[in-house]
Amino acid sequence: MEIGQPSPARVRPGGPAPLRLRTEREHHAGLGRISVLKARGTVDADNAGRLSAALAEHLADAGRTGDHPLLDLTETYLACPAALAALDRATGALARAGRALHVVQPRPHVRETLAAAGLPGIRTYAALTAVLRALETGEPADTEPGPARTRP
Repeated sequence: MEIGQPSPARVRPGGPAPLRLRTEREHHAGLGRISVLKARGTVDADNAGRLSAALAEHLADAGRTGDHPLLDLTETYLACPAALAALDRATGALARAGRALHVVQPRPHVRETLAAAGLPGIRTYAALTAVLRALETGEPADTEPGPARTRP
């Protein structure tokens, strides 16, 4: 790829990759159930509201069932400020309660965007194992509000 050319992850004949959302539930010994909302594709102005609504529903469901909610952004590209606003809207109640949503494996450009935005309801982690460790040990990232931080 030449300098100044878009990343192959963002280039797609016919436009950006469509946003796909799916929830997976897993059980982890000593931790209980986790509920992972997996987002795939491009979050843009046209579908940011859909992401916000799906994430809000995911958080509400996890609250009702006692699951630990996670958001997997491994295959996601945030294309505009509306994408960040969607995440901020959906995690606002967590932030006001002094908690945060664990975001798993965002690509480097997404991780940098989240860190620069400083969304108080978001904590980023490079791997699922790091999130599980944080949940098991009660690491403060889940209870202290503040800008997004990347965990190894």
